Amino acid sequence: MPVDIRPLTPDLWPAFEDLFGKQGACYGCWCTYFRLPPAARKTKDGQQKKAIIRGRIEAGPPPGLLAFDEGQAIGWMQIGPRADVPEWNNAGRGSAPVDPGDASDPAVWAISCFFLRAKARGKGLSHRLVASGLAFARENGARLVEVCPIDQSKSSRSVGLFVGSTRVFEKAGFSTLVKRKAGRPLMRYVL
Repeated sequence: MPVDIRPLTPDLWPAFEDLFGKQGACYGCWCTYFRLPPAARKTKDGQQKKAIIRGRIEAGPPPGLLAFDEGQAIGWMQIGPRADVPEWNNAGRGSAPVDPGDASDPAVWAISCFFLRAKARGKGLSHRLVASGLAFARENGARLVEVCPIDQSKSSRSVGLFVGSTRVFEKAGFSTLVKRKAGRPLMRYVL
């Protein structure tokens, strides 16, 4: 599958919106799960979450990468400094930084979410997004990229895979730092 992967800039909003669909991917999340505290997530509807991510995209820098096949967006990966996804740093999460200072260090990045069109799943797109993401992070001054994937899922269509598969990150060269929660290692790639 020939794929073109690009940073998500404001001009690509229509493609992102089309990929996420009317519901906003993952039950109306609009990729705000790690951006908003739980109480705020519960009080915001899909349109409000959509406005939040659109505002973030318009503000820049790009909060992730979009994958295209023949001009249609088929995949998304959220990647950027840990500070851009504050809930990912929450001390109660498996994704919390080993060094608390990493939460605000602009050179410590996180890959926190994926969303792929159903037709693009199971074809290696996540691997391509991760490889492009590491290059994107390097080009933008990151020294570390961290992830907190899931070890197993019942299928490539599992909603739980929004955090990525441990296998994908192992193949990309990430190493496990700690396992605070069963099946959810915190992993790191040193650039």
